[in-house]
Amino acid sequence: MLAMPTQIELYQDMTALSAEMVEAARAHDWNRLVALEKSVAALRNGLMGNDDNSRLTATERSRKAAMIQRILDDDAEIRRHTEPWMEQVRHFLGGTAVRQKVARAYGAVG
Repeated sequence: MLAMPTQIELYQDMTALSAEMVEAARAHDWNRLVALEKSVAALRNGLMGNDDNSRLTATERSRKAAMIQRILDDDAEIRRHTEPWMEQVRHFLGGTAVRQKVARAYGAVG
């Protein structure tokens, strides 16, 4: 029978994936970013009910805190790259919606 990964192992895997997400965001590789985020979400779900600090040593708690901080720093970096793209998408979709409303109201101009 396979052993369940420890809490620390799950955080290690999440930290590694988080770093890959930063690379994908910097490269504007949105498909890869989404796939990696799904992998992180699966790991995060694995932590549910398994995130008990009482079973960790002081060293492990410190390491866990450092990994969480790294993930948060990576998240900020990812957002720095994705937010401008998301704003462009919102602008494009907003403009499309307005054009569609005008076309419906006044008929298609051809």
